[in-house]
Amino acid sequence: MSDRTEKKPYIYLKIYEQLKKEIIAGVYPYGSRLPSKRTLAEEMGTSVIPVEHAYELLCEEGYAQARARSGHFAVYREDDMITNPEPQKAKPVPLSPARAAKSDFPYTVLAKTMRRVLLDYQAKIMIKSPNHGCPELRQALSLYLKRSCKMEARPEQILIGSGAEYLYGLAVQLLGRGRIFGIENPSYEKIRRVYRANAVSCDLLKLGPDGIRTADLEKTRATVLHVTPFHSFPSGITASVSKRMEYLRWAEKRGGFIIEDNYDAELTVSRKNEDTLFSLSKEGRVIYLNTFSKTIAPSIRVGYMVLPERLLEDFGRKLGFYSCTVPVFEQYVLAELLQSGDFERHINRVRRAGRQKPKKRSQNPSRS
Repeated sequence: MSDRTEKKPYIYLKIYEQLKKEIIAGVYPYGSRLPSKRTLAEEMGTSVIPVEHAYELLCEEGYAQARARSGHFAVYREDDMITNPEPQKAKPVPLSPARAAKSDFPYTVLAKTMRRVLLDYQAKIMIKSPNHGCPELRQALSLYLKRSCKMEARPEQILIGSGAEYLYGLAVQLLGRGRIFGIENPSYEKIRRVYRANAVSCDLLKLGPDGIRTADLEKTRATVLHVTPFHSFPSGITASVSKRMEYLRWAEKRGGFIIEDNYDAELTVSRKNEDTLFSLSKEGRVIYLNTFSKTIAPSIRVGYMVLPERLLEDFGRKLGFYSCTVPVFEQYVLAELLQSGDFERHINRVRRAGRQKPKKRSQNPSRS
């Protein structure tokens, strides 16, 4: 094997090491622009792809930062780096999961996916969506939920809607306004406001260190429990496994239901998602809700509700006539992001950023 053949796969490392040394040495001081990918590729006698890999590595390790439509800039300062025999990953301006979820989904990926949908689906984007949502998105979500949090949900169990607030209202109509809804205290203010706007009585249940206090669960007259098991807003409390099982026993004992609001769970800094109540429930008493507002952008007003098998017939009879409130174009775009792996790659980037240097979470849950 020739030297050229042997070294070719590692050209990106050579580029990375060279730029890293120059940044540390001050050839490219803090805030200065680095050479364009095309220029550097010509200088190194290679294609743009190894240069892109080198820049990605520099960004991950905190030596450079990519700026939309502006290129890459040196962001290394000696004071930012930890002195250690082994190089430590650090970022001068690390992104908290909440901030990244709001604004850091790669615009280029979203634009590319939109163009692909326009090209591949063509006139199909002008056809009205089925009432429960497009089969493509529901199938993609079914597979994604199985991969990400071991949830077994057929596409037929998934309903697409325009955000969490709309889905809260559907849950009320499905379960009935005559029920009392128990909600966390404190909790996201809009949950209570939406339920009260739908003429539902709410019982505020105090949170302890690992979830709703047992005493409050026992004394409430509620038969529906709306909970955010992972990172409840604004308290930041995550329900323990024991508390989650207590919620499930509570629902089984009362013949009630749990609405699991999982708006923030995908942005955990853990390498594994928390077990969902839906996946833990053996009696099928959990309705699962999530949206793309945190993981992509607040402007993506798309949410989904996963119904247990036992409620499918009731939903079809009571609410099956409702038209889907999300344009088919957005549904196809989301389906493509899930199928291509771009969505999960973004989630993994956000988690890595959170693990490197966690920051205080946003005061705006942006779940709608």
